[in-house]
Amino acid sequence: MKTGLRTVRLALTEPLRISRSTMAARDAVWLSVEHDGVTGHGEAVSSVYYRLDAGGLVRHLTAAGSRLARFPDPETALEALRTGELTGEPAPPAVTAAVEAALLDLVGKRAGLPVHRLLGAADTPVAATARTLGITSPARAAESARSLVAKGFGVLKVKAGTPDPEDDVARVRAVRDAAPRARLLLDPNGAWTAARARALLPRFAELGVEAVEQPLAPGDPEALAELAARSPLPVVADEDAVDLEDVRRLAGRVHGVNVKLAKCGGVHAALRIAESIEGSGTRLMLGCLTASSLGLAPAVHLADRARWADLDGHLLLAHDPWSGIGGEDGRVRASGLPGLGVERREARRADLA
Repeated sequence: MKTGLRTVRLALTEPLRISRSTMAARDAVWLSVEHDGVTGHGEAVSSVYYRLDAGGLVRHLTAAGSRLARFPDPETALEALRTGELTGEPAPPAVTAAVEAALLDLVGKRAGLPVHRLLGAADTPVAATARTLGITSPARAAESARSLVAKGFGVLKVKAGTPDPEDDVARVRAVRDAAPRARLLLDPNGAWTAARARALLPRFAELGVEAVEQPLAPGDPEALAELAARSPLPVVADEDAVDLEDVRRLAGRVHGVNVKLAKCGGVHAALRIAESIEGSGTRLMLGCLTASSLGLAPAVHLADRARWADLDGHLLLAHDPWSGIGGEDGRVRASGLPGLGVERREARRADLA
């Protein structure tokens, strides 16, 4: 198998402000894996929070490519990755997820099957995705909410965690007034103390917020579990639920866990997490980083397994270089095409020229 890398810049339509930072763009590294004339693709994106820049991603993906070259075919490599036998330098979960995505894409194309069929699902996954509203003025948030609902979005995720909590309350109230029938999620990205969370959560419950993600700073899952036990609305762990062991410690003690393939290590890692919380009372949320349709596609093939789908990262981009998972109408859907089911927009235009 031969591999290739390409680094691109993904600019957002507008800067996205959350409690700990503001982001206007991020780098993506595309991995291609070719075997017998068929090519699979995967994407890893940079992240300040996870301390991954483009250079680090390229270094790790280059090393992964060297290991892949030792395998006779992608099916064998994918099985080795799944069982932990793809030996070599430990890689960040985002890199492992990108390698797995490229192999799944390639294996699916060789078999003539979409990835969800490879994973045992008969029906094509379709899910209503949340659409993120960054920290902004109440008036701007209300305007965005009205526009998104008109396009078909029924789930809105409002970012929170400003120094003055009344700003957060005013923003959520404005969104609720502008979109009275929308399901609302709230995400302070760990900005609150336990005392502030206890004071605020009843107010957000009164405004009809459906669930809150990671209200407390990560690093103290016991405090998060204690808050969840007394919360008037469901508490979903995100930054405190990175991998399988984290989730096992929280299963049955929080109402949900936000699984992002880039933080847990890919599709099969996410499936193990989903299996581990079955029957515990803890529900699955599928989340994402801001990325292209290529980066989002593996999670979309799992979307029907989640209580909440937050798979809008590609919708925040000024230009998505890939297509195939939809979402513009509020619903993401896996393609019926073999593999991940995504296509390069430039390549498609070239084919039509």
